[in-house]
Amino acid sequence: MINRLTARIFAIFWLTLALVLMLVLMVPKLDSRQMTQLLDSEQRQGVMLQQHVEAELAADPANDLMWWHRLFRAIDKWAPPGQRLILVTSEGRVIGAQRNEMQIIRNFIGQSDNADHPQKKKYGRAELVGPFAIRDGEDNYQLYQIRPAGSAQSDFISLLFDRPLLLLIVTMLISIPLLLWLAWSLAKPARKLKHAADEVARGNLRQHPELEAGPQEFLATGVSFNQMVSALERMVTAQQRLLSDISHELRTPLTRLQLATALMRRRHGEGHELARIETEAQRLDSMINDLLVLSRNQHKNELSREVLKTNDLWSDVLSDAQFEAEQMGKSLELTSPPGNWTLMGNPSALDSALENIVRNALRYSHQRISVGFSADQQGITITVDDDGPGVSEDDREKIFRPFYRTDEARDRESGGTGLGLAIVETAVMQHRGWVKAEDSPLGGLRLIIWLPLLPQR
Repeated sequence: MINRLTARIFAIFWLTLALVLMLVLMVPKLDSRQMTQLLDSEQRQGVMLQQHVEAELAADPANDLMWWHRLFRAIDKWAPPGQRLILVTSEGRVIGAQRNEMQIIRNFIGQSDNADHPQKKKYGRAELVGPFAIRDGEDNYQLYQIRPAGSAQSDFISLLFDRPLLLLIVTMLISIPLLLWLAWSLAKPARKLKHAADEVARGNLRQHPELEAGPQEFLATGVSFNQMVSALERMVTAQQRLLSDISHELRTPLTRLQLATALMRRRHGEGHELARIETEAQRLDSMINDLLVLSRNQHKNELSREVLKTNDLWSDVLSDAQFEAEQMGKSLELTSPPGNWTLMGNPSALDSALENIVRNALRYSHQRISVGFSADQQGITITVDDDGPGVSEDDREKIFRPFYRTDEARDRESGGTGLGLAIVETAVMQHRGWVKAEDSPLGGLRLIIWLPLLPQR
């Protein structure tokens, strides 16, 4: 078995080429209209007809004025039932032929004129046999036999044999299924590799033993791929363990700091410094929580999913956001509420995604926030606009990175951790959707989320 991909492709190419050439060269030999030798029985019948015609001519005296009549009488008398006999004189005259047969008779005479080796050939529904030598005194004739050809070759098959280019085209068309199967079998390992790579891209870090088979090139690639997956899995596990350990170590002094702040407030009363310390401690606690959520979401292989109705899924998030906007003296307008659409997803992750972008709009808007939902046959589009300062075009892709800040002072005043939009992008991509930022008609930033709908059965 050929295990190298290069050798396999080379072998298949030459095998296919040899097959096509063999068919083109050999198939015409199967043409039933080819000149062939007579069978023994046909040879004996021809000789018998030859003897009868010679005896008939010998018994019928020659007449110089009506010499061809005796030839007609002889061949008519001894022609087998359903067949006809033809005599060709030494001058090339054809006795006993019909006008519409002259072309094929001339063609056959030109190919078979040796009485020592009579042959036969089909012309449509007729078959010509001969020649057999007839001796009539000093004259010599050649006797040919016209008989029914039995099952005639179809016109299409005859056309193929008559047109070599057309035969080549048909041969290539016939070979297409074989070539497609060969191409499919060669590309099968590549498809397996792509499927495995897609799973890794979705965060499913598992090895694929089926990749370590087939041609040597793909086998080596499969081994390297599985080694890469193992290394990634070890790195992700180490990162998660590190984050968990860091969060645990940070929470201990953070708890002590919060406890010390409470004791100082009890002993010395409220103060500006204590309020600042408490605010920073709360921010640090929120950042640790967001960081752990982002880490879990990024490296979770599969979210638990269920069938969800969008109007039920986000109703609480929208109600809470409207209430919070009123408390902040802002206006949140729901331009088009979510419909009774169905999607497959994790309710907690999708709730968190919408809540993060709405809170982002509340945090940076001046007065107005607009939320709209729409759907088509493919998916749901969620649009959140605000009238805040917006984001420059260069920063619109970067704001989804963890801890990326477009304006350090503004983020510090808003209380943001720099992880909210990163959590949104991770959750949306886990649901095979996308999120992007644009300019808003309200003058600020527009965030758009697209999620695929559950296919209807």
